[in-house]
This record gives sequence, structure tokens and C-alpha cells, in this order.
Amino acid sequence: MPAAPTQKPVTDSDGSPADRIPRLSLMMGWWSLVSAMFYLYIAGLVASTVGFTDTVIGLLLTIAVFGLVNRALAGYAIDTGFGVERFSQLLFGKVGSVLATLVFAATALYYGVFEGSIIAATLEAYTRDSLGWSINVWYFIVVAYATPLVFGGVRNWLDKLNGLLLPLYAAGLVAAVVVAAVSGEPAGWTGSGAQDGVPFASGGPGWLMAFGIYMGVWILMMYTVDFAQLGQPQDRRFHTTVTFGWVFYAVTFLINGLVGIFLSHALRSFVGSTVSEGGVAVALTHVMGIWAVLLVFVSQTRINTANYFLASSNLEILGRMVFRLRLPRVVWVLVGSAIIFLIMLTNVFSYILTALNWQGVLVTGWVAIALTHVTLDRLQGIDPAQAETRTTRMVSLPGVVGWSTGSLVGLAVLETGPAWATTWGPILTAVCASGVYATLRAVTGAKGSSLPQTDAVTTTA
Repeated sequence: MPAAPTQKPVTDSDGSPADRIPRLSLMMGWWSLVSAMFYLYIAGLVASTVGFTDTVIGLLLTIAVFGLVNRALAGYAIDTGFGVERFSQLLFGKVGSVLATLVFAATALYYGVFEGSIIAATLEAYTRDSLGWSINVWYFIVVAYATPLVFGGVRNWLDKLNGLLLPLYAAGLVAAVVVAAVSGEPAGWTGSGAQDGVPFASGGPGWLMAFGIYMGVWILMMYTVDFAQLGQPQDRRFHTTVTFGWVFYAVTFLINGLVGIFLSHALRSFVGSTVSEGGVAVALTHVMGIWAVLLVFVSQTRINTANYFLASSNLEILGRMVFRLRLPRVVWVLVGSAIIFLIMLTNVFSYILTALNWQGVLVTGWVAIALTHVTLDRLQGIDPAQAETRTTRMVSLPGVVGWSTGSLVGLAVLETGPAWATTWGPILTAVCASGVYATLRAVTGAKGSSLPQTDAVTTTA
């Protein structure tokens, strides 16, 4: 049995000691992710494709897998103090860590665009007759009010903000269900969607297709690592079970998912034949008025604090690694916000889904290799606390080849576009990346956690 891990010190970017965050503060900062309208709409969309029963089965499988994977990754991050950048240096070398940080930053920015756009679209729809402002004006307002919320990071007051907004979100969600049940057409909602099943050639069975679709948000695994590095060692069990574990995903995926399926069905005359994230939000304004606007505002503000925080943190890391810039955190928040606003002004939906699909493949490969690394270290009795914080290697062969192979397989499936791509593309990516990494690590005799120490862990919270 490996020795109990000894905690490696964590420092801020200026080298001063950084306190780990208390249990509830970290939980509240992370649980901002619970309230994205995305989770409501994606469940409704999946149910319309594979049916209610297969969607629920897929959700339960998703919760189990997400819980297990994040239990391992969150525990490793707490034990080592590693965020995505340091972990990626361990897995891929310096070059690979830059790419991983770039992918992470871009994805957080894109999600910031998505979630911010939902607030803007809801406000524009609600005030169209009274104010008549352009959607671009609302984009600016949304970015302008969200930006200062993350100036202080998680450690200062972001946890308090999200702790305050969480019960408001829960109350708003209950109210939305009640109003939709009274004003909408809720009958038969558990029988909504396709009932004939999905054939294997088209990516079936349906429950596996649902699981494959939810693999598209494995970016949450990378989010987990960057947040969990701030956890206190004595809170490890709580965080790996509740904060980042199956409890979080049961609330995020299952409860939100069931509400989303119900609302999509009960308000289908407003949502339309094709379920969309904006469609669900705007539909609520038809039956709840200003209260729906407040619900969307609360839910999207909570999720966007995480998106803005992680985008700015990883932009800060990129600036330091690539351009040797050491600027105050506020500057990187402003840079991230400016990028988000500029993307909003473009015809973003004409290309952003393609970009996110490509990033989804890269993220899936990263997660598969990270999980394999943690598992192999544990099997080999390697103390995670002995993982050094930097490597002088430009490229770590097992990680880079494994990530490249898995990504190429996933992108090939994605671009050729077979009917089963949604289901099997992410699964093949994960299997290939993990298999190649494990094989090369065994062949080369590499132990990714045994590297010469040259610097301290860097994190900004």
C-alpha cells in the first residue's frame, strides 16, 4: 500500500503562500455550474431524439462515470496541488501543456459566449416592445456586469455570490415547473420523444447515444482539476463525493435533466419542434414574464462566473508561458471579457458548434490520458504527492502520441460524419488515447510522476 500523501505547498504566481479554500467556499464556487440552462435544454433535446426512458438510463450511466472519473481527478488535484497546466506538463511536456491550456481557455471562452448569449437573448425578447434595443447592446451589458464579478477570484467572494444565488435558482426552477404544469400542456411528458428506439447502425441503443452526447461536456473534468487543486487535504473525501463527485452530477444532470424534459414538453408550443437552449429560456418568458427573466439571469450569472474565472486564469497562464507576461489578474479578466464580447458580435453560431466539437475531441483525449495516468500511478504504488511540479522535457512521448492518436481518430469520425459518430466518436477517442498512452508508458518504462522538481505550483484563485 502506498504511503499516505504529503501535501505539496501551493503558491500564487508571485511565489507567496496561497491558502487552500475552506470546504463550503470551494463547493459554492464549483456548484455555480449546477445552474446552466444548457443542462435543461440538452436533456430535452436528447429525450426528443432517443425517448424518455433511454435518456434517463443514459443520465444514470453518465452520473456514474462522471462521478468515478472526477473522484479520481479531484483527489489527485487535491493531493498534488496541480491545475490543468501543471498536470499537462507532467503528461505531455512543455509543448503539450501549452496546447492543453489553450484548449481549456478557448472552451471556457466559448461557453462564456453561449451562456451570456442566453441572458442577452432573454432580455432582448422581454424588452423588444418596450425598449427595442439591439441584441448587441444586450451582449455588451451582459459582459459588462459579469466581468467585475470575477475580479477577486474564487477565494475572495465568488463563493459567497454563488452561495446566495443557489437557493434563488432552486426556487425559480420549482416555480417554473409549477407554472408550466398549470399553464402548459404537461400530460404525457414521460412518454415524450422517440419511442421506436435507435438502431445500432445509427448510434444506438438510445441509452448509449445519450451517454455519448453527454461525453461532449467532459470539459467539466478539466474544470474539476483547476478547482480541486484549491481543496484542503482534510476535505478530500467530501470533495470527491459531494463537491466534484456523484452528488454534484446527480443534481446537475438528473434533476436539471428531468426538469428540462418536462419544460420542453409542457411548453412545446413556445419552444418549437426543435429544442434549443435559447428556446427554452424564451419560452419561459411567455408563461412567467419577469420571473423567467430573473431565473435566467440568476442561472446564467452563476455558470458564467465559472466560465469567466477559468477563461481568465488560463489566459493568464498562457501569457506567462508563451509571452513571458506577468500581469495582474484583473488585466486577464478584462482580456477574456473583451474576447467573449467580440465573439458575440460575429455570426457565432455558424462556426462555434464546429469549434466546440473539435475541442470536445481534444478534451476527451486529455481526460482519458489523465485518468489512465492516475490509475497507473496508483497501481504502481506511486505517491501522488511525489509528482514534481515541472518537467524540463519539451515533449513527453507517451502522452503526446496517445493524445494525438486519440484526437486523430475522433476528428476522423467527426469529419466523415457517419450516423453513429455521436455515440462512438467520443468513446473511440477515449479508448485509443488511453490505450496508446498506457502501452507507451509500459514500453518506455516512463513513470510520469517521477520528474525533477524545478519550480513551485502556480495557481491563481
